[in-house]
Parts: sequence; structure tokens; C-alpha cells
Amino acid sequence: MVSAPNPISSLQSDPIEATASTSNTSETPSAFGGTFWRVFLSTFVTIFLAELGDKTQVATLLLSAQSRSPVVVFLGAGLALISTSLLGVLLGQWLAKRISPSTLDTCAGILLLLITIGLIGDIVGQ
Repeated sequence: MVSAPNPISSLQSDPIEATASTSNTSETPSAFGGTFWRVFLSTFVTIFLAELGDKTQVATLLLSAQSRSPVVVFLGAGLALISTSLLGVLLGQWLAKRISPSTLDTCAGILLLLITIGLIGDIVGQ
């Protein structure tokens, strides 16, 4: 006699283990695989270049100069950047579970286009 799978037992299993067993290991970033380093370096370079000369960097520079406590400013700014990055990662994971990548790309493109139109409107209106 063949028994039906128990839905309760599948809910009690470890979600990380279940994800690992069903995911494609060639696409999953691993500590020793090339995918990890590609994602890591791509993220680092993108964020590093985007933050150069950003208002956050200018604010950090000014706070450091005014406070004469560069280590404290560095720790505060670093913690703030880590916190905002964590929020971005968590929101990204939440959205990825609910929206397809192509829809997410389209929404991001529309949002950036609207921001651009708003900035151009501000420049023209001055």
C-alpha cells in the first residue's frame, strides 16, 4: 500500500536543508565556488563606485573633520552603511519571493526613469 506524503512533516523539516537539496548547486553561491566571488566582487565594485563622492561620503568627511574623532565617525558611518545594506538585502529577498526578476527589473527601470524626470524637472524649473 502506498501512503500519501504527510504535509505536516514537510512543514517541520529544515527550510535551509530543503532549499539546498532542491536548488541547483551551480547557481548557488558557495564559499569555495566561483559564483560566490563573482557576486561578491560585483557587489563590492558596484557599491564602492556608486558611493564615491556620494553625499554620504561628503557627510562622513565633514563629521570627521568637525568631531576630530575619525575612528568614532568611521565606526558610526560603517554601522549605518551596514544597516542600510541589510535593509536592502532583506527587502530584495522579500521582493524576489513575490515578484519575477523581469517584473522587478521593469519596476526598477520605471522608478529610475521617474526619478530622472523629477530631477530634470527640478533643473528646468530653477
